[in-house]
Amino acid sequence: MKVLVAFSLLVICGLAIASQSGQGCLCTSDQSCWPTASEFAQLQTQVSQPLVYPLPAASACYPTSDPSGNCTAVIENWADGNWRSSMPGSMEAPNWETFMLQNGTVDACYLNTTITGTCGQGRVPVIGVDARSVADIQAGVNFAVKYNLKLVVIIKTQGRHDFLGRSAARGSFVVWTHNMKNITYSPAFVPQGAPANETYNAVTLGGGVQWHEAYDAVDQYGRIMVGGISAGGSIGAAGGWLAGGGHSALSPTYGLGVDNAIEISVILSTGEYLTVNNYQNSDLFWALRGGGGSTYGIVTSVTYRTYPSVPLQLYGFQANSTNSSAMQELVGELLRSQPQFTDDGWGGYGSMNNQTLSFEFVAPNMTNETAIATTQAWTNYALSLEPWGVTSGTVMSSYPSFYDFYELIFGTGTSGGVNLMFSSRLLSRDTVANKYKEVAQALIECSASFDMIAGGKVNQIDPGSAGLNPAWRNAVVETVCGFSWQDGTSTTEIQELIDQLRGRIKTMYDLTPNDGAYFNEASLFEINWRETFFGSHYSTLKSIKNKYDPHKLFVVVEGVGSDDWNKELTCRS
Repeated sequence: MKVLVAFSLLVICGLAIASQSGQGCLCTSDQSCWPTASEFAQLQTQVSQPLVYPLPAASACYPTSDPSGNCTAVIENWADGNWRSSMPGSMEAPNWETFMLQNGTVDACYLNTTITGTCGQGRVPVIGVDARSVADIQAGVNFAVKYNLKLVVIIKTQGRHDFLGRSAARGSFVVWTHNMKNITYSPAFVPQGAPANETYNAVTLGGGVQWHEAYDAVDQYGRIMVGGISAGGSIGAAGGWLAGGGHSALSPTYGLGVDNAIEISVILSTGEYLTVNNYQNSDLFWALRGGGGSTYGIVTSVTYRTYPSVPLQLYGFQANSTNSSAMQELVGELLRSQPQFTDDGWGGYGSMNNQTLSFEFVAPNMTNETAIATTQAWTNYALSLEPWGVTSGTVMSSYPSFYDFYELIFGTGTSGGVNLMFSSRLLSRDTVANKYKEVAQALIECSASFDMIAGGKVNQIDPGSAGLNPAWRNAVVETVCGFSWQDGTSTTEIQELIDQLRGRIKTMYDLTPNDGAYFNEASLFEINWRETFFGSHYSTLKSIKNKYDPHKLFVVVEGVGSDDWNKELTCRS
């Protein structure tokens, strides 16, 4: 029997079977320990907005006999990341909205209503706080601690930034920060506790601000900033993007998100509200920059550096070939060229398969003459492969600013609504110098995409400056392999795809054992996840986690401290 198998990712990982409450266990809505209606009513008196009762994204299409008129809007907006981010029950990848019960039946709400005819809650949280202020979050956190609730934090990092299911849990209580939209620009920002003469041209973003909103805001002051890039700009700017590392096409020039965060405000499981930076609670500031999201507390705001808006160069490339050996040669040379590109200031995105290689690289504050000079060797190399059946073309364009480029290329478009699973790998300078042929073959076989978002400035920063995986400081490019599936795909077919992905993960791990992966764009099946996601920083991050989360409220799959819990993350082991 064919079913939607978004749930299968959880089943296979052993994450989807709820535990019974008991000593050291968290309470979920199917248990007698769950708060009563009167207790939730008491919480309602402590928050500024009505409590939210999240529903799966497709819920408006049920009952199937008489779906509401809103079903049309669901169908039209299904792939729109900003539409999805406006609802507390919608996940970017809908597979994380579904759940398999112990008896093998599926609890889900599918866009294709003919599959089951019913809409189930799945893994979508059942009730929570629509946070608009610090006090709202504190009330939600205190309530969760009081009743020992399974808590999830949804900051709505829509885009490509949560593929481990960290924003959903069956029968859970949610703190939803999407509506915390305050943006404050300061040309002379002084961190708390810092000397008065230590100033930054900075912007402070509330916990629910998304990157399209942040870019719009700083552009009004003639500034740019390092941030996430996706169609529609729906990625959250102050949540998991930063906590996972936060990369950008501008990173080779300006560094990663963690390198540009100046100050962070956070609420702990004790309810305490802290403003952390290099001068106060510096250990927590260190951990929050790359140590994983929803792990140490709930971030209410982040202050980032901004930079003067400068002209931008774009270099576009596409090659086609039916000669697989020539394509492997081309991809291998591109990998080998990554240090030169990133050190020159180029960053960007591309994809490949056995017949096509394409990418778009951008570089801020570079003249057209320099852009041509720094790409000419690659252009010439690609042209030299014409006798082997490789046809290629390039384009060089100039934009007044990064913002103009972003608005034109990424200002609109879709970035969600697809069942997805993939694995990533951060390729080091050593790897692209010595393993480029073998890695090229592996990437072509999985039709990989790649993000040139490291190297350059990223490699120049002390690996100990933030909790970020030190592998980033040697990396020059991130590569991604994965798969998607249609609703109705059988569990057998999905299992075959997962087995194939596992094989690819092992191949890349064996080729690049020291290179790590990007926490926000990875798989539940990464090998040795502590080392792969956090490297040598894991033990320090865990001690900081234990210090600032004494109630052990914040736990996410394969996050720091999750190794102290059972597979379902409901009971401490």
